[in-house]
Formats: sequence, C-alpha cells, structure tokens
Amino acid sequence: MDKVDILISGGGIAGLTAAAAFGAAGFSVICVDPAPPVTERDTKGADLRSTAFLQPARDLLEKCGLWERLAPNAMPLQTMRIIDAGGGEAAPRLTRDFDADEISDQPFGWNLPNWLLRREMLAHVEAADNVTFRPGIGTAGLLTRDIEARVRLSDGGHVAARLVIAADGRNSPIREAAGIGVRTTRYGQKALAFAVTHPVPHGNVSTEIHRSGGPFTLVPLPDHDGMPSSAVVWMERGPEAQRLAALNKDAFNEALNARSCHVLGPLTLASQIGVWPIISQIADRYAAQRTALIAEAAHVMPPIGAQGLNTSLADLRALLDLAEKSPDTLGDTAMLDAYHRARHTEVAVRMQGIDLLNRASMMDAQPLRDARAMGLNALHALAPVRRGLMRLGLGGTRD
Repeated sequence: MDKVDILISGGGIAGLTAAAAFGAAGFSVICVDPAPPVTERDTKGADLRSTAFLQPARDLLEKCGLWERLAPNAMPLQTMRIIDAGGGEAAPRLTRDFDADEISDQPFGWNLPNWLLRREMLAHVEAADNVTFRPGIGTAGLLTRDIEARVRLSDGGHVAARLVIAADGRNSPIREAAGIGVRTTRYGQKALAFAVTHPVPHGNVSTEIHRSGGPFTLVPLPDHDGMPSSAVVWMERGPEAQRLAALNKDAFNEALNARSCHVLGPLTLASQIGVWPIISQIADRYAAQRTALIAEAAHVMPPIGAQGLNTSLADLRALLDLAEKSPDTLGDTAMLDAYHRARHTEVAVRMQGIDLLNRASMMDAQPLRDARAMGLNALHALAPVRRGLMRLGLGGTRD
C-alpha cells in the first residue's frame, strides 16, 4: 500500500493545480484520474473550452511554479465588454465596457485553452519529485478513520493518505463515497464550446453578447493560422444547442455569425465543437472525515464572468493556507471544519448572483429583455457601483 500525505481524485485543471500547489508546499501527493488527459487541440475528446485566470488565481499559479510555464501562451483580458442585443433584431443596441484600468494596474485576468493548460500542467507535475500522477486510474472505494483515509483504486491498488481531495467533477465518486449530498438546479441549457478565427483583432477584450437562451461569449486566444482567434462559449436552451451542434459547417458558420452580431467581423469555426450541460450545483458540505471537496466536486455554476474555475482555485487557496499553517494537523477534523466554514457560505452567495445573471440572459419576452438592458445601463453609469462589481468579480481582493 502506498502512503502519502494527500491523494487527489481528479486530474483536470483543478486537480493538477492542487497537485502542483501541495507538492510545492512540501507535501507528498498522488493524483489519479480514470481518463488519460487529452493534451492536443485537434484530438478527439479535447476540452475546447478556455479558462480565464483572474488576478488572485494567477497569484496562486505563481506560488506553485505553474505560471512560468503558462505565461507565454496566456492572453491578457484587459476589458470585459457586455453587449445587449435583445431588441427586435439581432444587433447590438447597448454596449458597456468594464476596464481593468479603473481598479488595477493589471488586466482582469489571462485566458488559455483548456487542452493546453492540461498539457503544461501535466509536464510540470511529472517533473515534481514529490508528486505522482497516475492517468487511467480512478478511485473505487473510500474508507476513512480518525488518523487516515484508505482509497481503493480501479487498478486494484490501495493508497493511505492523511487527506483525500475530491477534484473529480460534478459526479464526484469521492463525494458520493463520503456520503455528502448535493443540491442541483437545472436550467434546460447547454453550452457549445469551440474556437473561431476572425478578421478584427480582439484587442484583449472579452465580450458577452446577451439576447436570449444564454450569453454568447468571445474570449481572446493567441492567433491561429495567422488570424486573430477567440474561444466561444455559446449557451442556448438544450434543443436549440443540439440543433446547432448537428448543423454542417457552412450552416453552423451562418448561425454563428448571426448570433455574434458580427462584432469581430465574420467568424470562422476553427475547431471541433464540444457540448456541455449547464447546471448549478452545490455540495451540502465541503468536507467529511479526512476528505475535502474542491472545484466541481463542491460546486458547479454556469460559465458567466469567469467565476467557475476561479472559485475552484479559491477553494484550493483556502485549503492550502490551512495546511501550510499547521502541517502536522493535515486532514484532521478541526482543519476540515475550518475549510468548510471558509468556503461554503461565500460560494453559495456567489452562486446566487451567477444564477440571477444566467436567468436574466435567458429571457425571451421583449419587456424583460428591455428591463435587462436598462439595468445594465444603470449599473454601468454609477462609477462606485461599476468598480464594486469589478472588484467583486475578482473575488473582492483588490482595491
């Protein structure tokens, strides 16, 4: 039986970041994931979404040594642009910019494609002396005691750990084994995720276009084949998303350009299309005996305002801070209770805000869409409110 300080279930972005962070802090770590990571853009199964690391998340990546690998491919997000296109025609009728210069001398964040993140994070973790990554192996059982947890792996092996971290997604096997329930909200939406090229440079502006069904978001990526490029997350009600995903390339490009309102000129599909269900979900507790939940094992929220993974990395920061302050008590009841208290209420409140924004973006009725546009205009017009919203989006950590 292997013995380590920490067993991490889940080798996605959150899990690999946790492995790097706890490894850098001097803890011995094993990270397992049942699916070998896909680290090439055009390989089947590649995660075509992108992740915007906001300022506090980048600080964590620097601390654990990941940022040096990621920085050359990271696109700064200087401006968050919200466009309301909820009039009778699919055209912008209100555009409001939220510029990072108002609250900071740095961009809001830096965007990278998820498949590339996995590639670079995996290379970093594999080079760490006290971190072992085992792809193709999942967790098959969990037994906890006061002094340790014992995890049975899908290959028949066993690991004893002082702390088990569940970073294994919205259907977390570790969360289920720990007996922690969840509350789930379904919106009847799906998100299409893909990359595009376009003739108009994005200018380091992330753009959300609101009409109905959910936001259409363009997030800057590095150039692709000599053209400016962006990641797209296009949220629609489920049947419409499935219809769009089934279109041939020409028909999809036509629908894509109508929905984008041509804000970056003609968009051209430049990748496969991924389809993801949109839900909100929060675990009843973030911890059980010798077990902590982070990321989507703890909470899932619609992809609005770059809150998902950044909230996940805030979980990791809180857990890491507690572990570093008292490494001898890693994984004990007092530490895990403190972690739950530090994160659960804050995340629940943040999720309520994201829920309201998503429901507003789905509005079909014209009077409601008009009210949404007026609300955006009013919030943007008041400088203290505007700046407060931007700080809140960053996690409330910057003045």
